[in-house]
Amino acid sequence: MSSFKLKVCGMREETNIHGVASVSPDFMGFIFYKKSPRYVGENFSISDDLDARIHRVGVFVNEDVDAIVDLVSKHRLDFVQLHGDESPAHCKELKEKEIGVIKVFSVDDDFDFTTVDQYQSQVDFFLFDTKGKARGGNGVTFNWSWLEKYSGSIPFFLSGGIDPENVNEVFSLNHEQLFAIDVNSGIESVPGVKDVSKLNLLIKNYVGR
Repeated sequence: MSSFKLKVCGMREETNIHGVASVSPDFMGFIFYKKSPRYVGENFSISDDLDARIHRVGVFVNEDVDAIVDLVSKHRLDFVQLHGDESPAHCKELKEKEIGVIKVFSVDDDFDFTTVDQYQSQVDFFLFDTKGKARGGNGVTFNWSWLEKYSGSIPFFLSGGIDPENVNEVFSLNHEQLFAIDVNSGIESVPGVKDVSKLNLLIKNYVGR
């Protein structure tokens, strides 16, 4: 088995949520950003029988703290994933409310990894995603060798274009702070709906290497 965790993001449909839950990912992400094609919608709810061992992650973009706290309470979220321009103070305020915080950074060849230093004591995890037109779900990888420039102490999720065909390349990274992979568009049939057969193949390639 791999020592890395697995997060499946962009979940929305109840039947699909249960299908994905059947393969026991460690984290499941729900997007509360209205401009996303994977936005959960106004009437969304998470079934009470969702396996409690799967950590629930709410994804937000530049949302105010009070609104986030309300949704964390309503949906019993374990973590919030902040995908916008949230400040260290914003993260700290959420963390002080005993909410797990994952701060996202969009990486390209100009990204300065020292940018994350000011967040070190304010978050639980970082997530490094490919910089693209959308706030996540672009389906494109970045040059993972750039992660060598990250020397911080906060564990991170790796995201951006991970699919069944390239997932084994994660093992070549050998970065001591790589905690989990985050998959989304690479296993979808349409935005917001995961192809469970693709997810099973990814897991087979991921843990059965």
